[in-house]
Amino acid sequence: MKKLITLALAVCLCLALALSASAEGSVYYLNFKPEQDAQWQELAALYTAETGVPVTVVTAASGNYETTLMSEIEKSDPPTLFQVNGPVGLANWTDYCYNLADSEIVKHLTSDAFALKDGDEVKGVAYVIETYGIIANTKLLEKAGYKAEDITNFETLKQVADDIQARKDELGVDGAFTSAGMDGSSDWRFKTHLANMPIYYEYQADGIGSTPAIKGTYLDNFKAIWDLYITDSTCDPALLASKTGNDAVAEFVGEKAVFYQNGTWAWNDVSALGEENLTMLPIYIGVEGEENQGLCTGTENYWCVNGTASQEDIDATLAFMEWVITSDAGRKSMSQDMGFVTPFDTFTGEYESTNPLVKIDAAYTAAGKVPVSWNFATIPSEEWKNGLGSAMTAYAAGTGDWDGVKTAFVDGWATEYELSH
Repeated sequence: MKKLITLALAVCLCLALALSASAEGSVYYLNFKPEQDAQWQELAALYTAETGVPVTVVTAASGNYETTLMSEIEKSDPPTLFQVNGPVGLANWTDYCYNLADSEIVKHLTSDAFALKDGDEVKGVAYVIETYGIIANTKLLEKAGYKAEDITNFETLKQVADDIQARKDELGVDGAFTSAGMDGSSDWRFKTHLANMPIYYEYQADGIGSTPAIKGTYLDNFKAIWDLYITDSTCDPALLASKTGNDAVAEFVGEKAVFYQNGTWAWNDVSALGEENLTMLPIYIGVEGEENQGLCTGTENYWCVNGTASQEDIDATLAFMEWVITSDAGRKSMSQDMGFVTPFDTFTGEYESTNPLVKIDAAYTAAGKVPVSWNFATIPSEEWKNGLGSAMTAYAAGTGDWDGVKTAFVDGWATEYELSH
């Protein structure tokens, strides 16, 4: 009888624990960054082990986040934590976004500028500040007779790249630049990040922060840098439609290319070359005064909590987010393993990023170089990017001309802006 009572008590205890766990809700994070999938999976497992709260992390394929989110959000167990890329992205998802104004995570932001608002409501919080430019192999540069300091504008970038391309067999490389792949895993580097350059300079010239009708003032400069990327390259421009992000990484890490446009998030991909052999250069496009230009620094990464989820799941998600930015495990993972610079006041001392590419950005700023802001957050739609990417690919392949790129850039902007407003 005593054994039966003990067994019954054990069963009751298990049921109570199960009910307690159920009452605590669960977390489903739809992760935007494939390059950090392993770290998020590890954090999720650790949090579940510590708290008993189930945390699922699903990582969308590169270039497919928006379509994945649209599919997942309508399911019976939708993401409780997802990402939007700024004000334009928020406009599509604001009805799903829980007001975070009174949440603990907002209280830890180092600036209100990192809160994404819709009116008085905080619908998203930035979770990483990133930088991109042209990552360069300094060892290969020196082999070719150059130093990174020799490149201070588009003219000198082109001189160095053209010389490396002409001497590629002698130098043992396949090209100055990695392939500018226009496959979905890579095209965002150009239809979004590279396209930011003419947008940035037009906004600077006109003293604006957004526009319903881009003029394309700096499209000749955009053409100059794109021409350089696709001619001083590891592959024929006609092949770019099928070239992937992994191809570019392999070419760079395999030391078959000297230059690789990407950002601080790519550190883990290129770190095998050694910190001492790498630097990051600004993306020069031939604009007057660009010698004073720094790297492209900003964010398009905003966490949003699904306000249509159950209150238990919302509370569980808020608790998980707070744990990520305050616990030793979470802070170590984000700052050291993921290499993030974060906008939270909890990341100080040993939890500051150790990413060498981040330090390079800081050095540019300390030297008085002006960072290029991330104005691509004002691009009117994903369809605009897709239209531009298709036109750039056709131009590279010789099946289209530059006028097609201009049309996609200027006319496409006005059309998509009108449709989204």
